Amino acid sequence: MQERAGIGSSVVIKGELTAHEDVVIAGRVEGSINVSGHNVVVEAGAHVQGDISAAAVVVSGTVAGSVLAEERILVQAGADLQGDVSAPRIAVTDGGIVNGRIETIMAAAKKLKVAS
Repeated sequence: MQERAGIGSSVVIKGELTAHEDVVIAGRVEGSINVSGHNVVVEAGAHVQGDISAAAVVVSGTVAGSVLAEERILVQAGADLQGDVSAPRIAVTDGGIVNGRIETIMAAAKKLKVAS
């Protein structure tokens, strides 16, 4: 069974968040998120103000910061991502907003591995 950490809708975290398991954010994070080798999900109504790096990132809420993924990034309908996005695979669903540079090259995964 894979471990999964949840940040509840009433939780506010100020500072760096590092995990070695999947992270689901329903509340607010003000700071960087580093989840190397695992996934980050930003649920609808959640807010992240800071950079995110993970194996895969799914954004349904609001993110103000860069997003770097080893595998893929999915920006769903209703999401608002204000920052640069880098991953080998990036999908923006109709109704999702990305305001920043989009980079879809394998180098994104290599940069993430070097940074961790």
